Amino acid sequence: MKLLSRLPPERQALFWQIVRYGVSGLFITACQAAIYWTLAALVGWHPQIANVTGYLAAVMIGYVTHSAFTFRGHGGDAGHAARGIKFVAVSLLSYALNALWVFLCVTHMQWPEWSPIPAMIFVTPAVMFGLNRQWVFR
Repeated sequence: MKLLSRLPPERQALFWQIVRYGVSGLFITACQAAIYWTLAALVGWHPQIANVTGYLAAVMIGYVTHSAFTFRGHGGDAGHAARGIKFVAVSLLSYALNALWVFLCVTHMQWPEWSPIPAMIFVTPAVMFGLNRQWVFR
């Protein structure tokens, strides 16, 4: 933590924002992945239907979590309506990326239902952090 104290305040704020994003992102992604896997593997739903269901739950959980925790105090007060519209737009990209992982892994490669989860956990959240920070919660 001594190294952290040497950073300028804006870099310290970014560091803690990334930490909060990691914590909340893991929770949100775990919720989405658990819903996807449960519906696809245990219930027997088509993987894309299971994915969209997990996505819808993650959008609701994510907006509340990121507004109140991850990006609290970041940027101006654009209002919930404008921010909500931007958040939904960015989350559609998140959905598209996760749908791509499901298609590539499960449909195209015919791997097991769990196979897109690593990309859902690591790749998609990294892209979403940048977009949320620079556009939605700025």
